[in-house]
Amino acid sequence: MSSPMSLRRETLVFALTVLLNISLWAVVAPAEEPPPNAPPTIVFMTDFGTLDDSVAICKGVMYSIEPGLRIVDLTHQVTPFSILDGARFLYGATAYYPAGTVFVVVVDPGVGSTRKAVVVKSRRGQYFVLPDNGLMTLVEDRDGIEAAREITNRNWMIGAALSSTFHGRDIFSPVGAHLARGEDWTQVGPDLPVKDMVRLQLVPARLDDRGLRGEVIATDGPFGNLVTNVSGEDFLKLGYGRGQNVHVVLGKAEMNIPFVRTFSDVALRKPLLYIDSRGHLGLAVNQGSFATTYNIKPPVSISIEKPRN
Repeated sequence: MSSPMSLRRETLVFALTVLLNISLWAVVAPAEEPPPNAPPTIVFMTDFGTLDDSVAICKGVMYSIEPGLRIVDLTHQVTPFSILDGARFLYGATAYYPAGTVFVVVVDPGVGSTRKAVVVKSRRGQYFVLPDNGLMTLVEDRDGIEAAREITNRNWMIGAALSSTFHGRDIFSPVGAHLARGEDWTQVGPDLPVKDMVRLQLVPARLDDRGLRGEVIATDGPFGNLVTNVSGEDFLKLGYGRGQNVHVVLGKAEMNIPFVRTFSDVALRKPLLYIDSRGHLGLAVNQGSFATTYNIKPPVSISIEKPRN
């Protein structure tokens, strides 16, 4: 018969195993099919902002094609013209939506140029209506791409003469609505070989005998936390423990920052190093802005040496 201490240990191990499996499932589980009576859903993201009528016009186009549509606003505050920000927001959100969801993304600094407008189907069974400018890079790396097609079918667009500057209204919104209401996506236009799609040229973080080298790629919304391309898993391989000071080089600036679990583990207005909610190394100031306090404007290099014994 097991002792009470042994039973408690077995129970703890079981609970930790369940929690670990749940956290892994949230990140890598295949997209489930939506419930049978779920309304057709479009997740909509742009860099338009909300000061004018652009977002409302695009939604009006979608609703005119499929009145029963559900539109989820991912964000319309993508840093203007930042394809990288659009790509990382798309990467962060798609894991939480079911197969069949249509993502309409308009971050399009090359609008009206020779860049292609495309529909992409991922291996998770989700559809992406967007310009072929690198927005799919991070999703492709994680989920894979089943197929892609260039948008050429004028019957799926609106307007007798397409605007050269508002493809969000004339191309991406109507195509997204046609897809969401269940029309055959292969009718949008010809195959586009996946190998020919545009990719962002990202420099991955490097872990070696000396330590970690990576990049601050963005700030986290209005809070001014720094977002890096360094995975929390790679950082932990250096051997730092919670509460330990970490020597960090940001661009040309050097500082010692404690590695902690959450913001309140340091005093107000003090800096901290943490693993953010998306599993990457982050830098923050408790109830303050790291970017403002230390005058950091991404992209900036970051390097961390292994702890000294």
